[in-house]
This record gives sequence, C-alpha cells and structure tokens, in this order.
Amino acid sequence: MNKYNEIDIEIQWQRLIAIMDEIDNATVKSSFSTIVGESRDFACILVDSRGRSLCQSSFSPPNFCVILPRTVKAIIEKIGINNIYDGDVFVTNDPWIGTGHLPDYVFITPVFYHNKIVSFIGTVAHLSDVGGHDGDIEAEDVFTEGIRIPPSKLYNKYNENDELFSVIEKNCRVPNLVLGDIRAIFGTHILGIKRFHEFLNDYYLSDINDLSNAIINLSQKHILNKIQNLNNGIYTYELEIDGYINKLTLKVKIIIESNEINIDYTGTSSEVENAAINCVYNTTYASSIYPFKCALAPTIPNNEGLFKNINVTAPLGCVLNTTFPHPVQARAKVTNNINQLLFGALQEVFGVYSQAGSGSIWPFSFFGNTKKHGNFSTHMLPHGGRGAMKNIDGMNPIAFPHNSTVTPIEIMEQRAPILIVEKKLIPDSCGAGKHRGGLGQSIIIKNIGEDVIKARIRPDKIYCAPQGINGGKVGKLGKVIINGNELSTFPIFDFSPNDVIELYLPGGGGQGKPELRDIIAITSDIEHGYCTQNFSMKEYNV
Repeated sequence: MNKYNEIDIEIQWQRLIAIMDEIDNATVKSSFSTIVGESRDFACILVDSRGRSLCQSSFSPPNFCVILPRTVKAIIEKIGINNIYDGDVFVTNDPWIGTGHLPDYVFITPVFYHNKIVSFIGTVAHLSDVGGHDGDIEAEDVFTEGIRIPPSKLYNKYNENDELFSVIEKNCRVPNLVLGDIRAIFGTHILGIKRFHEFLNDYYLSDINDLSNAIINLSQKHILNKIQNLNNGIYTYELEIDGYINKLTLKVKIIIESNEINIDYTGTSSEVENAAINCVYNTTYASSIYPFKCALAPTIPNNEGLFKNINVTAPLGCVLNTTFPHPVQARAKVTNNINQLLFGALQEVFGVYSQAGSGSIWPFSFFGNTKKHGNFSTHMLPHGGRGAMKNIDGMNPIAFPHNSTVTPIEIMEQRAPILIVEKKLIPDSCGAGKHRGGLGQSIIIKNIGEDVIKARIRPDKIYCAPQGINGGKVGKLGKVIINGNELSTFPIFDFSPNDVIELYLPGGGGQGKPELRDIIAITSDIEHGYCTQNFSMKEYNV
C-alpha cells in the first residue's frame, strides 16, 4: 500500500522543486558565459536512482527534462552502476545520447546517502564553444562541429579528471568561459547534494523510492485520464518549413486511442547533407511531447510519468531521426517547428490550448579577440512573436517553445565591441485573426570597435511564414540585412568596424477569421501602435 496521499506528495514534491530552483539560481550567479548566465540556456533536473525524471527547476527548458532520463540510463549502461562512486560527476555531449547537438553538455552527479545511490542531479548547459569549425548552420558532418565526448567521468570522487579537463580546454576558443561554467555547475551539484540530504533527514527517509513511484504513478494516472477524454481518431497534417537553402516538409500522423497517443513522422523530408539542421531522435521525441504537456497537463510539474503513454516514431534517415555522422549544430531550425505541426494536426482536439505558429528563435553571437574585451564570446537568443490561441492574442516577442531569456543589451555591449542601435516591435507584423498573433521585433547592431570580429546568425521563417489556425492569417516573414544587402545564406562572416546588421524577426500567426475580431481590440491595436490604419483596413476592413 502506498504510504503517500496527494497532500504528502505535493509538499515533498515542491520541496524537491525548490532544491532544483536553488541549483538553478546558483548556476546563474556563478556562471561565466552569457549563454548560461544571461540567456539561461540550461536546465536543472532531478532523476531517481533508476534514472526516471521527477522534477526540474521552474525556469528549465521543458524538453531537457524529457531527454535527461534517456541520457542518464545510457550513462549508467555505459559506465556500469558498480563503477559509480560518491563524488563522481559524469559528462557527455554526444548528440545521439544527449540533447541533439555538441554545445549541450549533460552533467550527471549521483547522490549517495548511507552508501547507496538515492538519486541523480542533472544539469544540461549550452557551453560557449566546443571547438570545431567556427560556423553554425553550414557543415558537412558532426566531426567538423567540435569535440564529441562519450559518457565519461569529469570528476572522480570529487577530484577533477585532469586529462579530460585538458582535452576540453585545448579544444575550445574561450576556455575561461567554458571551464568556468563547468566548475560552477559542479559547485551547484555539491550544493544540491547537501540540500537533498537535508530533505531526507527532515522526512526521516532512507531513499525516495516510494515518493518517486507516487509522483510518477499519479502523473501517469492524470495523463491517462486526459487521453481517455480526447476524441479517438487519426489526425494528419503537413507543414512546409524553411530548412536551409531548400525548404523541407514535415508530415505527421497522430493516432489517439483509449490509453495512448502514437505520433508518426513518416513522409517527412530526408536528412540534409549540406546543413546542420538535422535532428536526432532524442530531440524530436522531446519536442513532440511538449505540445501535449502544454495542452493536457499545463499545471503538473514536468516528470517522466507525463510522457509514458505517448509514443513517437520517426523513420531512420529522415530529418527528424538523422543518422551518424550528419551535422546537427543548428537542429533548432527544424525542431522549433514540431509544435506548429502538432498544433496544426490537433487544433480541434486541443481546443483553447491550440496555438498558431510562432516567430521562432533567432540565435546570434559574436566572438573574437580585442585589446579592450580580450578573448570573448557573447550570445543573444531573441524570439519573434508568439502565435495566437483560441481565447487570447499572441504575446509580443517571447520565447516559445523555449523559455530562454534575452541577454540584456547592456551586457552584450559590455562584452563585445557592438552597439544595439535599435530593438523595437514591428507594427503590422502580426498575423490577423479573431485573435491576432504577437508582433515581431527589429534588432539593429553596429560594430563600433576598431577590430574585425566574427558574427553568426541563425534566422528562421524567412521563407515559410508562421501559420495561422482556424482561418487566422500568417505572421510576417523575417529577414536579415547586412550593410543594406538582404541575405539568403548564413555562413559565419566578418563583422567589420561600422558594419550594420539588421534583424527583422517574424510575427506570430493569427487564430480565427479576421472578420470576427472585436472592433475594440482593433482600435486598441492602432492606439498602441501594434497595427496601422492601413493594416486594419486591409485585414479587417475597418
């Protein structure tokens, strides 16, 4: 008989989440890079002794929680449970074991209590540099993209693995940032172990096996109930996306039956040879779970019980299940469209939780070496407008399906010889509808230094606009202009003194027929400068 009632579960579960939040906060405060400390491109996740995820910090990207249990189980299988000791820390950035590209390092630390493993603390963090070519989206294979570390001991009984640290240091351009973040994360795990021991002592527990089973079983029961209340059937959808140079097609067939959901991507475009936009199965699986989590369990903390009854199939060799050693660095170009594909297929099933297409993430970064800034690397992860939903307008530039934050302008200007000349909303960039999409944004950047530095930009939806749903219109396409010339390809490039980059991020798609939009809402959009009178006349005949 389960000794936990739902109140006990909630109290202790929230305590575990609080521990992960403290680790999260410590990571931000002790980090060295902008990609971790400012953009928050990392996650802190707790898994039990069997490698099942129980919770994550409140700010963690949700897809990492889905992937981490798979990574932990792969590490345990590779290392062997009998070769794991107190004070060990394991690491891998292998895309096919972890989160799909080399910059994401997965750190796993076992928590021992009374000489046995009771849980694992995991952090997934995007590091500033992993070696390889200095580009992003253009690559021939994963070997050119950087150093690939198989599951290895980063720390051995609290001692650094000097050889591995040396390999990492000698294979990156900004070792002070990379090694600084790694050591900071190790420190947060030591803090987490201390807090976890306090948790066990406060509740007189020798392990969390019963609590773990209760959390997972309760969550699985919740999701089963939700699935059983959905309309059984077969739902299909097809979506054309930018790809790189050549457009791609994503296809899905979703079968909903009494106790499970089966997602099949048969018919999706093949993996790409000339661009690093291929997705490993792990990241496709996690990106597929996310819309269902949003629609079926929006208030339940992320844990493995929520996705046990959702199955994902992607044919080996398609762009959503790429084979080794295809390049994968810029896989978000594709995975950020998976939610759009699934919401399109299930717009009636999900009801108010369905969402039109969003403006996507546009990562850009600068790196180089100057007298003032030294050897630097700085990142920003801005987004376009969010898609509209059945009862609300899309939000103006906001992360979706991520929850990364945007590096403050002041930090970017402090860390690199640049000036952010403009960062503002783009009027009329939203998709019209009963509920309009969120606005896109413009970001204009100038090199105000005396040196040539390197720049990387990864735009999306510059050819295929964010879709509307239920009769809503598409959002406005994005574009990139450098020194007055609009770009269509995005290799790394020299950013010379006085050069200017103009980024115009897409707006979100609309929901519902535009003629159904309330006149008060249209008037408010004009008054706030979101839409012009010409736009309202063209789209709403008002």
